[in-house]
Amino acid sequence: MITANQITGLILAGGRAQRMGGIDKGLILFHGKPLIESAISRLKPQISTILINANRSITKYSHYGYPVLMDETPDFSGPLAGFSVGLKHCTTPYLLTSPCDSPLLPADLAEKMAVELEEKNLELVYASSKEVDGKIWAQPVFCLMRSNLQDSLNTFLSKGDLKIDRWFTELRSGTVIFENPQAFANVNTPEELAALEKASQ
Repeated sequence: MITANQITGLILAGGRAQRMGGIDKGLILFHGKPLIESAISRLKPQISTILINANRSITKYSHYGYPVLMDETPDFSGPLAGFSVGLKHCTTPYLLTSPCDSPLLPADLAEKMAVELEEKNLELVYASSKEVDGKIWAQPVFCLMRSNLQDSLNTFLSKGDLKIDRWFTELRSGTVIFENPQAFANVNTPEELAALEKASQ
C-alpha cells in the first residue's frame, strides 16, 4: 500500500494568471488568506513533504518554509514544466501535483489515486470530476505519478509538445472520478473568486 510518507506534494504556482490581470494567483486572498495556504493545508496531511513551483514572488513563497523551484524550461511552458522540475527534486517514490488556486481540493485525493495506481499497476493517475449534470471532466493538473517518469517527460517536452493529456497517452495512465465538482473549482477571474468564497462559507 502506498502511504503518505512515500509521496511528495508539488504545488503549481508557476502560471501567468492572465485572466486575473496577471497577478500572482497563489497570493490572491481567499477568505482572508493567500490561496496557496489553502492548498498547503489541504495537501499536508496527505503527503510527506511539499515542493512549490513558482516563477516569481519567490521570496513570498519561500516564507512557507518549503523549497521553491523555478521552471527550467523557458517561457511559462505550462504545468508540464512544473511537473518536470518537481520530478527532478522529488526524493520519494511518488509525486502528487496540485495547482495553487483550487482551495477546496479533496482531502482524500492522494489516497484514492494511490489505490487506483497500485491496483492497476499504472504509472500516473489523474483526477476527474463529476459535474451536477453527470458530465465527467478531466482535471489533469491533479496527478499522482511515479517519480521515475522524468526521462519520459523530458523526452516528450524536447519534442516541443506541451499538451498534458498527450503525455498521459504515452504512459500507463488512468483516472479517478471524484463526485464533488466543487473540490476542483479554481480561480481564474475575480468573479470566480467571489463565487467560490460565497459557496464555501
